[in-house]
Amino acid sequence: MRRKGIRRWRGLKSLVHDAVDATTDLVDLGHESTSRAVTGVADHIEPLREPVRFVDGVRRVTTRGVLGTVKVVNRAVEAVTDVALDAAERAYPEAPDAEPPAPMPMRSDVAPSGAWVADAALGLVNAAVGDHLATKRNGLDLEMVFRAGDRYVALEPDAVRAALPEASPRVALFVHGLGTTEWSWCLEAEAYHGDPAASFGSLLQRDLGFTPIYLRYNTGRHVAQNGRQLADELQRFVEAYPVPIEELVLVGHSMGGLVVRSACHYGAESGHGWTARVTRVFCLGTPHRGAPLAKLGHALTGVLDAIDLPGTKIGARILAGRSAGIQDLRHGAVLDEDWLRTDPDARSDATLLAHARHYFVSATITDDPDHAVGRLIGDLLVRVPSAGGPALEESHFSIDIRRYGGVMHHQLQNHPAVYEQLRRACDPGSEALE
Repeated sequence: MRRKGIRRWRGLKSLVHDAVDATTDLVDLGHESTSRAVTGVADHIEPLREPVRFVDGVRRVTTRGVLGTVKVVNRAVEAVTDVALDAAERAYPEAPDAEPPAPMPMRSDVAPSGAWVADAALGLVNAAVGDHLATKRNGLDLEMVFRAGDRYVALEPDAVRAALPEASPRVALFVHGLGTTEWSWCLEAEAYHGDPAASFGSLLQRDLGFTPIYLRYNTGRHVAQNGRQLADELQRFVEAYPVPIEELVLVGHSMGGLVVRSACHYGAESGHGWTARVTRVFCLGTPHRGAPLAKLGHALTGVLDAIDLPGTKIGARILAGRSAGIQDLRHGAVLDEDWLRTDPDARSDATLLAHARHYFVSATITDDPDHAVGRLIGDLLVRVPSAGGPALEESHFSIDIRRYGGVMHHQLQNHPAVYEQLRRACDPGSEALE
């Protein structure tokens, strides 16, 4: 058993134990809500007031004693099983020069294999509780890593050179969205392109000589945290790259577009040299002005919490526990200030890179992108105005806005029409987009 596998099992086990503790807290919350309802009625009936409050006091002590015991036993089991995993790690030491595990092949025909299901589930878990995983240093945390071809790459010159023996001075970085992994860039590849291994990256490599690089990261963390880290990692990548990079194209899908914008902001703020190499930034279905479901989740949390019933209080607590990354989608937050400030509706403005051209791509489920229904609901997850770019006070940026009809949110990652825009935009010999 590889050390990475043991770390994942340890992370899964730890998450289960955390879930047990969280469930006991929800049970306590439900009991207290029921208690307030009963005592509230009894307080208006003089003969019942004191007896009911006495019984409730006994109930509270007994219930919390039981729930406390559950937590103690839960953590005791965790400690014992950790000892077993420690022994397994000692029994199967990993060689210092051991190769990292091979990533999921970038082919649409690997779905729905067991390995693919496990990788997809890992992406979903990170979306739901990724901030918790990162804080706890849980083994399920998808740490930020660059992928080149069929390997994850340590950002050291020798490692990057070995992974990219034919590195091109033209590089395209692809950043996936919420709840997915880098594999999502080859979604429906065989249906769209007749080749299960086709993706925007492989097609740009074939047609224009780009070196495609894919980012894998924990989408449950704050967008700004991922953006700041990506800015630093891109600097390390550029410094380790085998040849001078002349052109860097950034492509983000959904949340990935917010992470790209955040990285550009923090990269420029830190004076990183890679920002000067960025020529084009593509945001595909990115909720720059927020996503309806994220806004609904926030509103529903407030409504449920205001109603003092067990079902609503528990529901509100569960909704309030959604990850930082999901909460950032409420307004399309890209900076630390956007989630640190006390008024979440007052957002800071992260400007775009002045020298780069930006492409904001939206989609509608209706074949006619101008149809009223399509403009209202967009691609089901992001509305057209939000995907059309951030609200900017300045107007001197080079921006291209496109809409595609009959395309759903996830299809923007590998749709032939969207690729054609990428290809034409990145081809020096092509005419400017109309």
